[in-house]
Parts: sequence; structure tokens; C-alpha cells
Amino acid sequence: MKISVSGIRGIYGQDLNLHEISKFTRLFASSMIKSGGGCVLARDTRPSSRIIAETAAATFMENGIDVYNLGVAPTPIVFRESRKYDGGLVVTASHNPLEWNGLKFIIKGRGIFENELDFMLNGMDISKSDKFGKLFDTVSNYKDEVADLIRKKAHNNRAVGLDLGGGATCGYFTQLFGRLEQKFFSINDIGGLSSRGPDPTTDNLQELRKLVTSNHLDFGFAFDLDGDRLVVVNNEGEKLSADTTLLICIASSLNLGMKKFVASLDTSLSVEKYVIQNGGSFDYSKVGEANVVKKMLNVDADAGGEGSSAGFIMPLFNMCRDGFLASAIISSTDRKLIEECLRFSSQYVQIRSKIPADIVVQSKVIEKFIDILKVDSSQVLTIDGVKAILDDDSWVLIRPSNTEHAIRISVESKTSKAQLLYKEMRERIQLVYDQVK
Repeated sequence: MKISVSGIRGIYGQDLNLHEISKFTRLFASSMIKSGGGCVLARDTRPSSRIIAETAAATFMENGIDVYNLGVAPTPIVFRESRKYDGGLVVTASHNPLEWNGLKFIIKGRGIFENELDFMLNGMDISKSDKFGKLFDTVSNYKDEVADLIRKKAHNNRAVGLDLGGGATCGYFTQLFGRLEQKFFSINDIGGLSSRGPDPTTDNLQELRKLVTSNHLDFGFAFDLDGDRLVVVNNEGEKLSADTTLLICIASSLNLGMKKFVASLDTSLSVEKYVIQNGGSFDYSKVGEANVVKKMLNVDADAGGEGSSAGFIMPLFNMCRDGFLASAIISSTDRKLIEECLRFSSQYVQIRSKIPADIVVQSKVIEKFIDILKVDSSQVLTIDGVKAILDDDSWVLIRPSNTEHAIRISVESKTSKAQLLYKEMRERIQLVYDQVK
């Protein structure tokens, strides 16, 4: 089981069972009992999500918390809706394989911070209630709120393809683009049924690419099972990199007058350099949505996100990676600006991968790499694993995964140098891992 600011995740029926679900829900509920404002609950379309959501709802009510149930709903909707209540809970393992599932905790409209997670897991200040909570079905007007935000600059002559992956976005995205008055075609749009896997970043998205090219569409948008992760296909049927997708959203934000941005440490240099060249300021945070949001709140940033997941975040609207908002922004962005972003980002090559690694040895591997990377680096950052700045255009980041039993490797450089750098780093990591395991 993985426990982090990204939530609780495990393989259902193995290291994640209903006893664990009840335990973590009870710990989370204790932080809401005093205020009594209730919790919004939703789930994705995984086979195990319904029974997990029912168990979580029963646990909340047992502890005196009223539950406002959205049923099947994307994570961005739950985050925005949770601002009305004390908290939110999403039953999802996001882009992980179908046998996985988990819980994502929401406090004050944002993901749980590390200190809050530690406090919760240690069972501090567990409160009890003398009443039994109630269950209410609820709906959200989130789609209208996104449409109202975007509609003034939307291009009504755009046509897009939507690959919903059989996930929680089914039904929601078609309604959104209908409100934006943009023509759309959709595939994998029945909940629980999909011809591809849950993670669009690793899938070749052949169906979506064919849909875009055969219908001469402007874009194709693919989503993971809970709708916070977005992959964009251009009009030629080519997948854009996650960093390029984030850059387009940030460039559009700059055009709207936003100036202060934050991104995770594993985000492409192209994003930072574009922001600086266009008069903005830029800060980095640890990897992880909640970590990005925390840094945003600390520096009062306008927008930003995670380059590795194309996770665009605009905190005044929603304090999470928002695939809805990102797709609506991109479909409404001027073509010249998009072409400028494509040219700018094409200077850099990013490679991201992972090595399966037992959680007990991950920290030992990373500690050894701090000394290894210092030799050839101009700067070494250790706020999240170890990131080595090799030159003005090259870096490598080695860190423990927040969501899987793995060590993540991210490298960036120009042209073919990135591939050579990645090959070298992967071999060295594997060697160190074999030594310490």
C-alpha cells in the first residue's frame, strides 16, 4: 500500500481491503466532527469503487458526518464542490491499473498536506460524535462554472475528439463542450467500458488519433479514470508531451494577465523559460499536486501545475489538477499561441520512467545518489529526492514515487543528449539498487 499526499492506494483485496478503507476514513472523519459541516463523496468507475464508497459513507455516518454523495464524478468536480463542506473524499486510484484503488482526501478545497496527513495517520485529536450522520444525494454545477469562465474567449468553430476511457468523466465532458458550443466526437464514453487502459499517458491512443485525423478535428483529449490527468492529441494525430500541454495552459494564463507561477520539480525547463521571457515569475515545488498547491498558496501564485502529468492548476478556480479546465482552455486558445508553444517546447526532450523498488530501500538509493550527482552538477536540490542541474539545459531528478512502489527517474536535455543521459542514469540507479536491496 502507498500512503502519501496523493492519497491511499493499494491493490484491492490484497493490501487494500474494506477494513483499511474504514480505518483511514475514520481517521479522516475525526478532523470534521467538531465543525459538523459534512463531506462530499464521489468515486471513479473501477469495479471495486462502489463497495469502497459505500463503506466510506457508512463510516462517515457512523462518526456523525453527513455525506453528500455525487456518485460517479471526476476528481476536479469533487475538489470544487468540497469548498461548500468541511472536506471531500474521492474513491480512486487515478491512472493506476484497474486492480488498484484508494482514497484521495480533500480539506478546504485542496488536497491534504504532508503535516496534516502525518497528524491524521498518528490518530491525533480523534474526536467522537454522539449523533449519526445522514446521506444526501447531490449534484454539481461545475460544468456551467467552467463554461462561464471560458465561454467569453471560446472559439465556437473548434471541433474536438474526446476519449473518456470509460472513466468518471463519461457524460460530464460531452455536456461541458456542448455548453462551450464546440463540436465534439466521443469514444469510450460509457462508464466502466473502455478499449484502452486507465492511463492515457502510457497508451498510444490509436482510436483517438484516428478519430481526430479522420474527422479533421482541431484536438483530441484523453482522460484517466478520475479526470484529473489529460493527454492532448493535435490535429495531425500526434500526442503532445505533458509539459507542452502545461505550457499551453500557462501561456494562455499569461495572456490573461497572470504573472506568478509554480510548477513541480519535474517540469520542463521550457515552462520556466517561457514564463520568465514573457515577464512572469516562477517557483518550483516538490512533486505532487498537494505540494504544488501548498507552494502556490505560500507565494500567492496565479497558476501552474505538474509538467509530468500535464496537471494544470488555477487555485482561485480549483486547487487540483483539472483536466476539465485545461481542455477547455486549450480548445479556446489562439492557434498562433499554440504554435508558438509547440516551437518553444520542441527545443527540449524529457524522459520519465521508473524502476520497481521496495519502499524500504528507496531512501537508501536516493541518499547514495546525492553524492554521485554532486560530482558533475552545478547545483543539487534535495527538497524531493535529488535533482541535479547539469547545465543550463539539462537536469536529472531521482525520487520515490508518491503512488507506486517505484523510484522515478526524470531527465531533460536538448535533442539526443536526453536519451544518453537517461540510459546512463537508469543503469547507475539499477546498479545502486541491486547493491542496497
